[in-house]
Amino acid sequence: MPYQMFHDLYPALAERETRCITVTSRAKLDLPTGDYFFHEMYCNDQGCDCRRVFFFVVSSVRKDVEAVVAWGWEKPAFYEKWLGDDKLNDKLDLKGPSLNLMSPQTALAPALLNLAQNLLLRDPDYVARIKRHYRLFRDKIDGKSRGKSKRGAAIQRTALGSVKTSMKKLTAESAEYAEKKRKENRSRAGKRKQNDNSPSIENMKFRQEKN
Repeated sequence: MPYQMFHDLYPALAERETRCITVTSRAKLDLPTGDYFFHEMYCNDQGCDCRRVFFFVVSSVRKDVEAVVAWGWEKPAFYEKWLGDDKLNDKLDLKGPSLNLMSPQTALAPALLNLAQNLLLRDPDYVARIKRHYRLFRDKIDGKSRGKSKRGAAIQRTALGSVKTSMKKLTAESAEYAEKKRKENRSRAGKRKQNDNSPSIENMKFRQEKN
């Protein structure tokens, strides 16, 4: 079941609602200072209803993918039934969040997984956004054909070749946005004092205000 960028089908919406977290030197997150963009990918297998998302995490530091985090928002029982094999489900960890086993990961991947688990996915508004994006994506895919889902023993995999072009464009956009944010931050330098070392609102910035 290949995954496709949400940006491919809804570029304007993705531009507005892709979450970016800025990590400062004061945030104790085991990550270099910079911007981390959580680009969304969903399964484009017609008729599938896996209810999962892949986050391609792109950093402004390397301007490339640092981690691929997989996450499903339903209970484990849902994925056992969907897959048809509870033992295989335990091995694959379809619910997550987890680092996708079949995707490239850098040394920053564990810290980014921790960031997603303990910060990003604890935001109920953001979780609701992911579910909304998933339904929009499924409606677009399944509107082409109401075929049956290919389930069972099919192993999760990422179609890296099919998203290569999309990733180049997204990393370029991420870099441009990161440079814009750095200029804004420099202009505000010295005007604020940050006393909190935790990843509070002063230590992270969202690409846009929550809806």
